[in-house]
Amino acid sequence: MKRVVIIGSGNVATSMAHALSARCQVAQIYSRRLPHAQSLAHAIGCNNATDDLQALVPDADAYIIAVSDDAIADVITAVPDNGALWVHTSGSKSIDLFDGHRSRCGVLWPMQSFSRQVVTPLDDVHFFAEANNEAALADLLALGRLLSCHVVEADSAMRLQLHVASVFSCNFANHMWTLAAEVLSEAGLPFDAMKPLIRTTVEKLDRLSPAESQTGPAIRHDMKVVANHLAMLDGDKRKIYDLITQSIMNRNPLDDNAQ
Repeated sequence: MKRVVIIGSGNVATSMAHALSARCQVAQIYSRRLPHAQSLAHAIGCNNATDDLQALVPDADAYIIAVSDDAIADVITAVPDNGALWVHTSGSKSIDLFDGHRSRCGVLWPMQSFSRQVVTPLDDVHFFAEANNEAALADLLALGRLLSCHVVEADSAMRLQLHVASVFSCNFANHMWTLAAEVLSEAGLPFDAMKPLIRTTVEKLDRLSPAESQTGPAIRHDMKVVANHLAMLDGDKRKIYDLITQSIMNRNPLDDNAQ
């Protein structure tokens, strides 16, 4: 894994390009928008950027497809097999996208939230790997270990389970913070007030399971507080608050002896 090509210039591609550039040669950056490819290439000291899939360098050891899920198949079918290791980085798309198109292929999915504007360190990120044969798997694991010390084999079905769990853990949690920010904004209060609470909530997970660390009016079945909160909300916020409250209460019924 001495020379790699990054196909993509977005959220995942940006952090992977930065990490790989410190450990091997990133031979080329591709993006369908040439200025984006040039910007990322310049940021990591690569002098080869292109917006033409037919102009990909032919002699890299690995080609990492880090584009939107819907665009992966288009990339695979647009470029002929050159015998190198071809990898996509999606958590929800199967390795089967490569069937009939690549002799050596795999998936290397980093379970992390990425934004193009922020380069995320990858050393502690868990990568989940799958390949189409043992030789490809050995190369894929070697590639993964250039990025992180946490590289785990996981087939497409396992990755899909992990992807669903990550949506609950990350995307839905972030949406809750978005709603909280709106509630605070309506009262002229800053979201910064929530950050110590959020940090403490996450840090507790190093010592307790999520179920053990649950607090709040729902787990206490404090219906007066719940009713007051619902009266303050409307629309989606009210529906979401009510649904999650019911879910917490259903999972934590009151002890009959405590009633």
